[in-house]
Amino acid sequence: MGMGAAGVAQTPATVPMDATALVRRAIQHRLDEQKNPQLMRYVLRKKDERRETVKEIVETKDGDVARLMEIDGKPLSAEQERAEMQRLDALVAHPEMQEHRKKSEERDEARIDRVMGMLPDAEVYVMEGVEACETGQCYRLSYKPKPGFEPPDMESDVLRGVAGEVWIDQAQERLVRLDAKFIGEVDFGFGILGKLNKGGTVTLRQSCVDGHDWELTGMKVGLTGKALMVKSFKVDIDQEMSGYTAVAAGMGYREAIAMLKREMVAAK
Repeated sequence: MGMGAAGVAQTPATVPMDATALVRRAIQHRLDEQKNPQLMRYVLRKKDERRETVKEIVETKDGDVARLMEIDGKPLSAEQERAEMQRLDALVAHPEMQEHRKKSEERDEARIDRVMGMLPDAEVYVMEGVEACETGQCYRLSYKPKPGFEPPDMESDVLRGVAGEVWIDQAQERLVRLDAKFIGEVDFGFGILGKLNKGGTVTLRQSCVDGHDWELTGMKVGLTGKALMVKSFKVDIDQEMSGYTAVAAGMGYREAIAMLKREMVAAK
């Protein structure tokens, strides 16, 4: 349910505010936190076109480590548990596999940061008011593509075709939710060339998990399009992240695997 749904009290913003400047500050706060992130462990529930999984994720200085816990609502069988143990052992034995994953994560994060950083300049924002939200009180703004915006690269070209709403926490000026809808067909270039069809949607949600650290708590993506201008594709993903707890600064991926394996054995 959207934060602006019926029954939620809404009031006009009481103080005139530059909506674009507010979005710029919220995005910058996110980018600043990314420079020195707190390592976390959390539970990731992901549902896509094929199945639903639950994983425990541990962030480390060497990249994320994942432990599969459930498939389609059922705990792993004894055979699946053994396979998961073997997979984790293989990661320990082959650090190049983890290094490849870390580099892939860093590329994805850099792309997201680059596109997010362009949001203040790529869209026109209108302050719609102040209303109750997940974190207390939020500014709610609508946005649409800015006429004349010239994306500097293929990845940011998607911003010319999205409109929607964004909620920003009033106290900390942090992005709480972003709803985006593709209002036209757009090109994309996230590692592969293609087009996204009109009508696709993306929703992102963030929450403050320990008083100051903000983490992604939800992501929903519904897109269709064509990759390499030929092959049609559909993306239908719903992710929920919960149970965030901090882990030791500087934890390595082998330490995280050892911790997860101990917990797997203790749970039997």
